[in-house]
Amino acid sequence: MTGEGPGGPGGQRALAVWSTLDDPRVLRVLLAARPGWLVLDAQHGAWTDRSLTDALLGLTTDVPVWVRLADDRASGIGRALDAGAAGVVVPLVESAEQAAAAAAACRYPPAGRRSHGPMDALAGRAAPTAAQADAAVGCAVMVETAAGLERVAGIAAVPGVDMVFVGPNDLSLSLGTSLDALLADDAEDAPLARVVAACRAAGVRAGAFGGDAARGRRLLELGFTDVVVATDTGLLSGAAAAALR
Repeated sequence: MTGEGPGGPGGQRALAVWSTLDDPRVLRVLLAARPGWLVLDAQHGAWTDRSLTDALLGLTTDVPVWVRLADDRASGIGRALDAGAAGVVVPLVESAEQAAAAAAACRYPPAGRRSHGPMDALAGRAAPTAAQADAAVGCAVMVETAAGLERVAGIAAVPGVDMVFVGPNDLSLSLGTSLDALLADDAEDAPLARVVAACRAAGVRAGAFGGDAARGRRLLELGFTDVVVATDTGLLSGAAAAALR
């Protein structure tokens, strides 16, 4: 799948919605909006192993649903994929070796080290073959620290990494700057420009968390291909405040 992501091959862009509320009804409403892809946040959101499994097994959608994991452990990567996630977003990746381990956890042998145990039978459906699963899975690794940024070219070039995904909030903290300053910096060697350049050189997708439409638009202007432009909590609170005004 290298070179392709939630939005498909080449330079096609894909806009994503971020889900932090572990409610299947809210999830269905978000999916009805037909985003390019959707992410369930199991690191800073309310999604748990049980709620993730129940939601993923019950999905009847062709919208790719990914999971942002709590950490880079192979066990968590495997369980999310076993339950039916289209891909995983692995946080705090700071080296090519760490990225390679994440990519290997997403694929079955001989390509990787994923243990075979899909949960499709729990939902009454046939499981894909190992080859089918390997061909369809997506692996995104998060660059969100100064150390990760320093090694981003090597991280992006790791076989099996389909996307480098930037967490701008953590990256700005790690670099000792503000989020607004990070997004405003459009110099050729600016941090975000370096990520985009590394992804282009490696032929992989460049993803980023915008969180809202304005920041999402800015990230698209900077060259990112797969951008989160809304969150469930942001949509609810923003719409409620607007209605009250």
